[in-house]
Amino acid sequence: MKISREDLQKFGGLEILAKQVVEGFITGMHKSPFHGFSVEFAEHRLYNPGESTRHIDWKLFGRTDKLFIKKYEEETNLRCKILIDTSSSMYFPIESLSKIEFSVYAAACIMYLLQSQRDAFGLSLFDEELYLDTAIRSSGTHFNQMLIELEKILNQKNQNKKTDITRVINEIAEKTPRRSLVIIFSDLIETLKSGDDFFDSLKHLKFNKHDIVLFLVNDKKHELEFDFGNQPYEFVDSESGEKIKLRPNDIRENYLDSINQYRNEIKMKCTQYKIELIEADIDGDFGQVLLPFLLKRSKLY
Repeated sequence: MKISREDLQKFGGLEILAKQVVEGFITGMHKSPFHGFSVEFAEHRLYNPGESTRHIDWKLFGRTDKLFIKKYEEETNLRCKILIDTSSSMYFPIESLSKIEFSVYAAACIMYLLQSQRDAFGLSLFDEELYLDTAIRSSGTHFNQMLIELEKILNQKNQNKKTDITRVINEIAEKTPRRSLVIIFSDLIETLKSGDDFFDSLKHLKFNKHDIVLFLVNDKKHELEFDFGNQPYEFVDSESGEKIKLRPNDIRENYLDSINQYRNEIKMKCTQYKIELIEADIDGDFGQVLLPFLLKRSKLY
């Protein structure tokens, strides 16, 4: 399911929006052809579309690709910290759903799933500094408070903030309880400069026994394919304010070479350090976020 800015107004809030997205995704996954082995489970039954997702056994889904309901609720001890980069580059594009909006919607959907499973989670927001770092809890009150914090981001205007993701992740590595699942939403623009320092901070997380899912959020059409046509444009650096006028075709080949080299380096480093990297196109649906999350969760618990 894809989401637009208008959908939030139509559904009236992030909780209802997240519920619609998650349940639509679950129903679609349930209708897809099943593969794997066929086994009858005495303590499980098949999930029926429209039921609450609270008692779905995600670990069993990871082994069988089938959705089963647990007949008896089983407590889990998953702890999850969700980090969102709110620096200025995340507010691109302006005319349509931005990277920051996509990240907020995706985070709300993951929180909805975590809440339905009684898992504990917290939220961290950062630009140049880590300016919000909540406790990790599983209560309904906590879930509602996290949605309020996410909605604040949607109402916040771009304030020309840079990113210091390296310092923030090092801080999170020390503050977050060991053996947590850390989910990061960022376009990683700042890592063009920080390079190895950024991956050293991820190694810090790994050293403290955290599992990591890194969502590399992008506008595929404009940032990866540089599809702007050939009329003259004025490009503005959203974090420094620096401006340059040019025709896109004049630099397109060099730009694509550079961006592809940069992204290949990120992929290589993530593979080297066993960090799960997911490329998330803001023009895609939310299955590209939810499915990797569910598969990761099924491996952990």
